[in-house]
Amino acid sequence: MVAPVLRGAAVALCALPLLGCGVAPGSVDGGSPAATEESDAGETLTGELTVFAAASLTDGFTELAGRFEEANPGVTVRLSFAGSGTLVQQIEHGAPADVLATADIPTMDRAVDAGLTASDAVVFASNRLQIAVPPDDPANVQGLADLAQPANTIALCAVEVPCGAAAEAVFDLAGLEPAPDTREQDVKAVLTKIVLGEADAGLVYRTDIRAAGETVRGVDFPEAAQVVNDYPVAVVTEAPQALLAEAFIDSVRSETGEEALTDLGFDLP
Repeated sequence: MVAPVLRGAAVALCALPLLGCGVAPGSVDGGSPAATEESDAGETLTGELTVFAAASLTDGFTELAGRFEEANPGVTVRLSFAGSGTLVQQIEHGAPADVLATADIPTMDRAVDAGLTASDAVVFASNRLQIAVPPDDPANVQGLADLAQPANTIALCAVEVPCGAAAEAVFDLAGLEPAPDTREQDVKAVLTKIVLGEADAGLVYRTDIRAAGETVRGVDFPEAAQVVNDYPVAVVTEAPQALLAEAFIDSVRSETGEEALTDLGFDLP
């Protein structure tokens, strides 16, 4: 099992089966090439790599996948984003993934315990929550206490997914009982509620707010600094492209990969 805190350390993981899910090709836009052009044995990398990643990694992994493809012209990266728990369930049910990246260690532990990962899991980034409100902030949200007011329309992640577990932790620290009107299965669904004006406020990762630009505004609150989600990544046990998977993980952890993630607001281990 993965230890509760493994910043910068290798962690043993496993692989799970899954159902079919939305898989999109990796972006090929911009960025400097990643360092990986050959395997450690000098073999040119080719083939199709399937990466299952937490929804909060959508922008970061789309950019990193594009860089990986540029550095390895014979490689196509297909990306599938969803809540971390959903991704693990999909692999458990047989989905053909090569790489699994989750938004917290406990969810990766589930994959490890189920024998779904073939390589050690490595923490490559961390993230924390921020309150998202519409640009005009109709509920005048000042802090976490406003998300405990039944008069406001609040969107939170389901407690079973990492952003929901983190939300429960910050409310516990603040001694507050949240009053959500909706519980979503991933952080992007919460953000969409805010962008569409269907909720007065919600808890998402600060990287999501940065990526959303002027469509939402972020409100900081002190408890967020005490609840930091570490992001581990590993090769899936039944990975059809294990060599590509290892090379992709190396590129994520390379200097250029780390620069891309920090530019998007992630912290490094």
